[in-house]
Parts: sequence; C-alpha cells; structure tokens
Amino acid sequence: MVLAVDDSTDMLALIEKALAMDYQVLTAADAGSGIEKAFGEPRPDLILLDVDMPDVNGFEVCRALKDEALTAAIPVIFLTASSETTTQVEALQLGAVDYINKTGTNASVLKARVGNHLALIAQKAELERLVQARTAELEQTRTELIKRLARVMEMHESQAVGNRVIRLGHYAKIIAQAAGARPEMAEMMQSAAPLHDIGKLGVPAEILRKAEKLSVPDWERVKRHPELGAEIIGEHPDPLLKLAQQLALTHHENYDGTGYPKGLKGEAIPWGGRVMAIVDSFEAMTTTQFYRDALPIERAIGEIERAAGKKFDPKLVEAFKKAVPVMQKVLEKYSDSLGDMINLDFAPKAAQKAAPTAPAATPAAPPRPVAQAATRPKISAADIAKAAAAKKR
Repeated sequence: MVLAVDDSTDMLALIEKALAMDYQVLTAADAGSGIEKAFGEPRPDLILLDVDMPDVNGFEVCRALKDEALTAAIPVIFLTASSETTTQVEALQLGAVDYINKTGTNASVLKARVGNHLALIAQKAELERLVQARTAELEQTRTELIKRLARVMEMHESQAVGNRVIRLGHYAKIIAQAAGARPEMAEMMQSAAPLHDIGKLGVPAEILRKAEKLSVPDWERVKRHPELGAEIIGEHPDPLLKLAQQLALTHHENYDGTGYPKGLKGEAIPWGGRVMAIVDSFEAMTTTQFYRDALPIERAIGEIERAAGKKFDPKLVEAFKKAVPVMQKVLEKYSDSLGDMINLDFAPKAAQKAAPTAPAATPAAPPRPVAQAATRPKISAADIAKAAAAKKR
C-alpha cells in the first residue's frame, strides 16, 4: 500500500492514475491527514511525501514520522519541484530513500521508481524472514545438542535416566525469573543448566555409582568435574555456551568461600553459578540417589534456607523461596520412576506440556536513529495531527 501526501490535487490524481492498477493507493491533501493515515491500519509500505506544503512542510512530517516507533521504518520518497542540491541532501539526511523532482516526471517514471523501492522492501522482508527462520533452527539444534550431551552424562552416571534434564532447566529458569533476571537471561539459564555436570564424563562410572562413602582419592577425582566440564564445553564467543561453561565451572563454589574448585567467595562467584548451586542441591535432594532416598520437599527447602550465607547466596535463597510453588509443580509433573529407563527420546510425551513459568515480556526495539537537519522547531506527529484537526473545525 502506498500513501501519497501532497497539497496539489493534480499531483495526487497523477499518482493515483500511475499506481492504482498495481497498488492500493491512499491520498492525503495535508500534513495532518497524512500523519493520521500513516498511523492507520494496515500501515503503508511506502510514503510519497511532498516537500513544499503549507503550514507544515514535508521535512517536518518526515522528521515526526521517523521519531515514532510505529512509523520510523516506513520508507519515504520526497516529491518536490525544487532542484536545489541542499534540499536533496536534507531529504536524504532525514532518512528518505529517494527524491523525485516533480518537474518533467511522468506516470511511467513514477511507477518505475515506486516499483523498484517496493521490490527492495519485499526482498528485505523475505531476507529477514529467512534469517529469523534459520536462526531459530540453529538455536533449536543447539538446544537439542545440549540436552543430548546432558543425557549422555546421565547415562554415564546412572542407568536411571529420567526427566532430570527437563527439571534442571525449568528450575534454573524459574529461580532466575524470581530473582529479577532479564527474560533472555532466564531463557539461557534454562538451556545451559543441563550441561552443568558434563564434567562427570571424566570421572569413572564406578566411582559415580558407588553407594558407600567415597575414599579420599575417589572424592578428589569427583571434585575435578567442574574444571573438566569447563574444558569439555571450551571457550566460545556464543553467549549460551559461555554461560554453560560458567555454570559447569562454578556450581560447586560456596558463598562463604569453602567450595571448589577455586574457593571463590560471595559475589566473586558468577551469578549464574550461584543460581546453579541452589538448582543442583534442590535436584539432588528431591530425587533418589545411589546413596540415599529422595528427601521430602519441605526438608529440602529447609536445608537450603539453613545454608543461606554459607553455601548459598542469601538473596538467591529468597528468590528460591518465592519460586518453590512453581518448582514443586515441575517436580510433580516431571517426576521419575527409577529403573532401567535408557531412552534417548527425552522429549515430553503428548500428555506432558511445558512446566508453568512466569510470562516474559519482550522489550520493544528502540526507534532507529536518523539524522535531523532542523530548519524549524521540532514538531511531533501528534502536534501535526492535532493542528490539522483544529484547522478543519
């Protein structure tokens, strides 16, 4: 759809005649009507805007449209009888995609110029769609690979392969949300959490599966798994893999500095590692292990509360307490029946839906900045529309 804004009825008639066969054309004979139609639904794909209009000129209308998030991305082609270079430069600095001189312009030229720009717009939209689809596909593949690696670790540690991967991800996301994390960080915590124990692949399975107390040498081998995990994941610029490495390396650091492998203390422990410490402990206490049965959830909560300031960040323990009701629903929904459950298809069954989590709002992208060549005091789109309405009355 093309919106033409011009105070010349002859020019509007020419535009309609040239374009109506191929495009839906809206016309406006003044700046206020043009602003109103630019904000209408459906929004125009392209605006043809006269520069030399009375009261409010085209440059001011363009500047006002570019200052509004809803209209900032609509391409503008200026129409004018002026051949001054400075006028053309100002038009382009304001963000116009083209500049058409009315003098000598016929319907065929106008149609060709508009057609070229609309084709570019369509091509850009298709490229953006393909990029978004490919990005989503790559993110899904990466998430699935992380889950598979976590499942391999579980099979190495135990034949009781259940829903641990799913629980860990949900717990990490829920606590992150309760702690006030940005939505994108909470999502990354959910994706990265299952890899936190990947370093256990470097610990012999017979040690991991021992029911009796570990010997000192065996315990030392177990304590190496955070560094082994960080080494397995490696150094990457990708934010998700960087977070996964951080969780693997720091989830056994204690808030009071008594943890391992580095003995980090307080906020020297990365935030993600402090969240993961609570997630890991809650999961370990509420599921059956080789060396003990699962604890009642109330007792697990009490153990974590008592360890605030010692093993766990006190602020994150408060967030955990807020998150407990939702975490309990996750535990109930994805509980395990222990046994030989070697099954690499860990996707939830049709009857299982994603665990409830708090909705996350996506922040709107800020308007694209544009250069402004101020010739008059700045006028907003609302000001133009209001002035036009008053004039009509």
